[in-house]
Amino acid sequence: MPKPYMASSLPDHQVAELHRLMSEEIKEVGVFFTDPDGVITVWNRGAEEMKGFTAQDAIGSPISILYTDEQKLQGWPAHNLGEAKKNGFYKEETWRQRKDGSLFWARIALTALRDHSGTLIGFSKVTVDLTDHKRLESCVREREETRRILRTANAGMWTWRPDTGQIEVCANFMGLLGHHDAPAVMTLAQWLGLVSPADRPQVAGKFARAQAAGPGTPLVMETRMRQKDGSCRWFYMHADWSRETDDGPDVLSGVNVDIQALKTAGEGLRQAVDKLEEADARKDEFLAMLAHELRNPLAPIRSAAELLKVARLDTAQVQRTSEIIARQVDHMTGLVDDLLDVSRVNRGLVTLEKKPLDLRHIVTDAVEQVSPLIAARRQRLSLELSVLPAWVEGDPKRLVQVVGNLLNNAAKYTPEGGQLLLKTELRGGHVLLSVTDDGIGMEPSLAARVFDLFAQAERTPDRSSGGLGLGLALVKSLVELHGGAVSCDSAGLGKGSRFTVQLALLARPGRSCEPESDDAALPVEKPLRVMIVDDNVDAAQMMALFLQASGHDVVVEHGARQALERARAESPDVFLLDIGLPDVNGNELARLLRAQPQTAHAVLIAVTGYSQERDRKTAMEAGFQHYLVKPVDPAKLVGLLAGVA
Repeated sequence: MPKPYMASSLPDHQVAELHRLMSEEIKEVGVFFTDPDGVITVWNRGAEEMKGFTAQDAIGSPISILYTDEQKLQGWPAHNLGEAKKNGFYKEETWRQRKDGSLFWARIALTALRDHSGTLIGFSKVTVDLTDHKRLESCVREREETRRILRTANAGMWTWRPDTGQIEVCANFMGLLGHHDAPAVMTLAQWLGLVSPADRPQVAGKFARAQAAGPGTPLVMETRMRQKDGSCRWFYMHADWSRETDDGPDVLSGVNVDIQALKTAGEGLRQAVDKLEEADARKDEFLAMLAHELRNPLAPIRSAAELLKVARLDTAQVQRTSEIIARQVDHMTGLVDDLLDVSRVNRGLVTLEKKPLDLRHIVTDAVEQVSPLIAARRQRLSLELSVLPAWVEGDPKRLVQVVGNLLNNAAKYTPEGGQLLLKTELRGGHVLLSVTDDGIGMEPSLAARVFDLFAQAERTPDRSSGGLGLGLALVKSLVELHGGAVSCDSAGLGKGSRFTVQLALLARPGRSCEPESDDAALPVEKPLRVMIVDDNVDAAQMMALFLQASGHDVVVEHGARQALERARAESPDVFLLDIGLPDVNGNELARLLRAQPQTAHAVLIAVTGYSQERDRKTAMEAGFQHYLVKPVDPAKLVGLLAGVA
């Protein structure tokens, strides 16, 4: 038999009366009873005051009327009664619902009531309203959260009370400025003393105007605040008017956020934007120049083509016309090669084939290349080469390109009859190669960025020399790939320029660079049976005519399927295949040729406009032995076929 909940020396009827008073008359605590099914049977005044339900509303109603719809969906009433029935007691703190739908924070204690035999006869429930305590707790948490956010954001709060003239400042803000011992309450004059002297009049004026305008007008500005060490930091200030109580005076409460890093980044961003705009302008000028340079050689090529089509020319006239076309094609090829070279170098796709070499030999090859331009402009080139060998480790082809570009640049920007000087010297473990001219020179601002892409457009007074201004950018990239450095200096406009390349000197050179054999010089020992497969009819016919003139037997097809069928019947020695064929691409055609017995051992040469390294690799995997990029140098092709023969 369970023990009584309360022991008393009073008679039973007095104890019963006390229980009634406790349950019915106490207003601060809600007390009610239910039957075993959770139907309310007793409802005290405290419950009525707290929950808004009268005794008439509550008695006879299920306990679920005291729960929100969401709590009902979660099965709370049945769950709570079940826990009390199982354990004898259940308690929790949660939101409860009043009759009008409003919520209050309640601490509840639900007890299962059993008679002397242990039979469940109902439940008692005691509820205490802790809403004010909960709100106070929430305010404390929000205040702590606000402090944490302010610390994280490098910000501080302040409140100005115009009626007293005082400003209350949070310790976090004063700490940001290093004034850890500053008072938490100060006058407006003391507050303005923290502002940078340069910004103080503006800030004082803002406060005066905000006070005159009154509530509804926020105070917003950016200003510099003085730190304890005298330096200043930028802060963003935003303040709004409010009242702490309904009948209290208006106060201006604000937040100052440290934006020094943003200001610094913004200045850097502005400089970056200026540089991007400048680079964009140079890029636009470069594209206009590119269009101009590509149109120039097209005009004589088109005229020559029309002349060959409509006129009856003798052999000498045909020879001169073909020479014009060849020269202009070489010029266009040079332009495209410059573009591709710069792109490949900048993307790290150029691999150097380094070996020990004497830089004096590189100079000789470069001078030979540029001599026609220097002679055409009637300029004088002087050489002052070191007496001792200038050994460096480098790629001979790329170093010739570097020196040739520097000489070409000097010749283009030096008037006719001008002087050029190429000099090499050994100094402090380095080889120095310099190219000096007495040409148009440049301003110091251009000298500082003359190796940048597109920088050339502002420098040239006319476009008579041609070119895209990519040569110096390529020089810088190639020299740096060799571990060297290149510099430029000029005394100013009209005073010439000097470009200097510095490379590491080799102390113990190995095998020197030997001249490579020129396959184009090899004689044609016997004619070859050649099949050209290209869907560009004009290109295929011109290549066929050239190879036929060189003594080879040439056939032409414009589609892969026809070529494959004809190849089985005629078994050519060599195939010149375009990659971008319309029906079956050149790589697949190469695989088919390798697969059939009649052509399995033929020499396959790719002739294509695709110049990327991955394209070359794909072609070689398909069965090609050689890879030529359009436009193909005819002499090089003839030399290649001579080697095959």
